[in-house]
Amino acid sequence: MGRGDGKGRVVSADDADDTGTRILHVDMDAFYASVEVLDDPSLAGTPLIVGGIEGRGVVSSASYEARRYGVRSAMSVQVALRLCPNAVVVPPHFDRYAALSRQVMAIFHDITPLVEPLSIDEAFLDVSGARRLWGSPGQVARMLRARVRAETGLVCSVGVAATKHVAKIASTRCKPDGLLIVSEPDTAAFLAALPVAALWGVGPKAAEALEGRGIRRVADILASPRHVLERVLGPAGGERVWQLAHGIDPREVETERIEKSIGHEETFRHDIADAGTLRSELRRLSDRVAARLRDGGMQAGTVALKLRYADFTTLSRAATLPEPTDVGQRIGDVAIGLFEAIELAQPVRLIGVRAEKLRSAGGLLALWDDDAEWRRVDAALDGARERFGGGAVTRASILGPRRDVNALPTNPRLPRHE
Repeated sequence: MGRGDGKGRVVSADDADDTGTRILHVDMDAFYASVEVLDDPSLAGTPLIVGGIEGRGVVSSASYEARRYGVRSAMSVQVALRLCPNAVVVPPHFDRYAALSRQVMAIFHDITPLVEPLSIDEAFLDVSGARRLWGSPGQVARMLRARVRAETGLVCSVGVAATKHVAKIASTRCKPDGLLIVSEPDTAAFLAALPVAALWGVGPKAAEALEGRGIRRVADILASPRHVLERVLGPAGGERVWQLAHGIDPREVETERIEKSIGHEETFRHDIADAGTLRSELRRLSDRVAARLRDGGMQAGTVALKLRYADFTTLSRAATLPEPTDVGQRIGDVAIGLFEAIELAQPVRLIGVRAEKLRSAGGLLALWDDDAEWRRVDAALDGARERFGGGAVTRASILGPRRDVNALPTNPRLPRHE
């Protein structure tokens, strides 16, 4: 979820110049919240929070009406309701979001094969080859917005520019429900007027460091010697910011993306001190992570554990595997091993499992597969989930009441477009 609340929104006129542009960044507006409004129109116009409905829940998305009160993603629902007492809280429905995301991505692929999904609700498109069919990039953007609204009932914001970096900034500046075109000749002036934090990849700490040197706007970066930027941000960071400020971004739209990680984590309704219960939850999470790995045709080279105590102290542990895997039992064994090496200092509020250092599955198989039996179990579970739904079949050892607050996957992405 973006942090913007729609204030300061800038959009292009109908006759805006799109000279030299070819990249679109499309971002669905308050996607999860918008889907909930689509399915229940009575929620339209109200401050809406999508998140865990229990007291320990976390905000996954919020409508623009709620954002204007300061509600942000990853904020606890309790804090969000203190900021916006009249907000309506609804639980997330990820299957519904995923279905609509697939529909939106299909529209993108109908326009151009050069689509790079960034997440479930945003993507880059290279429309340089679509001119004969659809017109100029600006015309393509307007047609795309109209099709998304007509075919899904949802709205999106689109930035059009010569580079990915500027297109993403433009889509952010025109939200919600806007279109902003930055022609190649206008790029330098557009960037110069922005605050340094608007540059893609300049986080709060980097922005604070730059502002501490009096570098508050991109124009200040342009006026600063490169060695000053490198002194503040390090050699790589300084070079990167200098290039972005000058509009230099050679990255192409990548249609094949390899996930960096896949994870699931749970915030519990009540803090849990029992180690056996926590081990069961790690099994549950590991099976979910493994299923997503298999769905994406990937294997994990590293398994990471995240644990947050009742006082919000957070620990992270990771282990590299002898062989990459997508087997739930193997991932669970490693996650539990990492957990058992931690001396529980207090009850646990949140626990998570993440698969990292991912690679494509399908490499050479060993002559002897120690996980053959478990692979057959996973295949049976996958088949049951496909036929009857995600919660239809699970391990007997993890049966019991739900302990989490109905959170979404930590980095939900979709299978590759066929």
